[in-house]
Amino acid sequence: MSDAIAALAARVTALEDTLAIQALKARYADLVDARYGRGGAKPPAEIAPIAEAIAALFAEDAVWDGGALGVCEGRAAIRARMAEPTLSFSRHYFVSPRIAIDGDRATAHWELLAPCTSKDGAAMWMAGTEDDAYAKIGGVWLHTRMKLRVHFFAPHERGWAPTPKS
Repeated sequence: MSDAIAALAARVTALEDTLAIQALKARYADLVDARYGRGGAKPPAEIAPIAEAIAALFAEDAVWDGGALGVCEGRAAIRARMAEPTLSFSRHYFVSPRIAIDGDRATAHWELLAPCTSKDGAAMWMAGTEDDAYAKIGGVWLHTRMKLRVHFFAPHERGWAPTPKS
């Protein structure tokens, strides 16, 4: 009977860890988007505590790799990057997670759809994927690496399909 209980406990732990990673990613999306208000990016004094909260979701030596948006190494660099929004609006939707847990380490692949507005006011669609690595530090899951791959960043009016050649 104790083997059955141990197996059940391991399954419960895996489920709890998976849910904690999903909650971590949802918190990241909420905070990244909280940097914007109805009129665009919030003032620096309002963004600073949000950037601090975003950075706290990462391990001290984590890497945030936004591709063309830049690469930040370490929590302080991530905080500084998040304090400087590159858009005037965004709403991140992370879906279809594929999470693999191995003890106190995990990886995940996420699909991303983000309606957003550029700094010059253009409504845009962004779609891509994020590949993340995580570690359970002090009993809390944190990002250790996040890598964004943008598949398209296209104006809303035109859509994401390529323009047909005449």
